[in-house]
Amino acid sequence: MDKLTALSPCAGLLPLTIGATKVVEVEPGQMTSVAPYNGQLNKLSKAMKAAHGVEYPQANGLTREGDTQAVWFGHAQAMLVGPVVEAGLAKHAALTDQSDAWAVVALSGDATENVLARLVPVDVRLAHFPVGMAVRTQLQHLSVSLVRVDEGTFQIMAFRSMAHTLVHDLKTAMEAVAARG
Repeated sequence: MDKLTALSPCAGLLPLTIGATKVVEVEPGQMTSVAPYNGQLNKLSKAMKAAHGVEYPQANGLTREGDTQAVWFGHAQAMLVGPVVEAGLAKHAALTDQSDAWAVVALSGDATENVLARLVPVDVRLAHFPVGMAVRTQLQHLSVSLVRVDEGTFQIMAFRSMAHTLVHDLKTAMEAVAARG
């Protein structure tokens, strides 16, 4: 009988360091889509704060406490990353486990903004994309969530099925930036 082994989305592809940029896979823990019911946003935010230490994020925002994140994921949708979701939140929002659906990587280093400038149609310079900002955008032709988690680090979430393409596109841009010196 075959023995199956669970693999992470970027298994065998990362970590990768080229020039002044590094990309590593992040083990996010549980990932739960949180979509508030009509009129329940304030109650949901308070319940999330009580249960997980983070409020529901503002548009294009991130709330974070320790290893727990609430990432804006689009109109009336956030992704709770880290903990197993508290079941009581279901009174205020539709909850969907997304844990196996996403590849999550962290891109960091001195040339990170230059690498992303080749890949995304978003101005990622710190003055325009501050720490705690989150957007849904395209990375080349992939739909991603892009979050600046600190001054030199971005968290990128892409569909798990596109992990190989995500790493390939990041690697190509990292090589091009490094070649420019």
